[in-house]
Amino acid sequence: MNEELKKKAEELEQTLEMQLSLAKKESEDFAKVGGAILVGGVIAFLAVRLFFRKKDKKTEKILKVLEKEGLLDEEIQSKLTKKNQPGFLGRLSAVLVPIAINYGREQIIKKFNEGGPMEVQDEKSK
Repeated sequence: MNEELKKKAEELEQTLEMQLSLAKKESEDFAKVGGAILVGGVIAFLAVRLFFRKKDKKTEKILKVLEKEGLLDEEIQSKLTKKNQPGFLGRLSAVLVPIAINYGREQIIKKFNEGGPMEVQDEKSK
């Protein structure tokens, strides 16, 4: 009877391990899909914000008033119409650089965890 309980306990441990490994695999898939959806949403949001900007009507009105009064010169016009925000590449790099750094760090950690200390030394000696 004691042996039967031990066998059942081992079987339960094995089934639990199998269920945990299956749950880990499924959660990885969900995380990948969720990450892809999140990245797609961020890119779509940035594209809409970048390409569909509203024109500043207040600035246009101020320029017309200054022009009517004869106070508008090139310096004032350039200051009022100059773009204050970074361009597309500035925004894109602000988003992609932290992602790239994080990805690189994960790859380095993954390599160190897979290889172990002996293989890392062997690669250096080559």
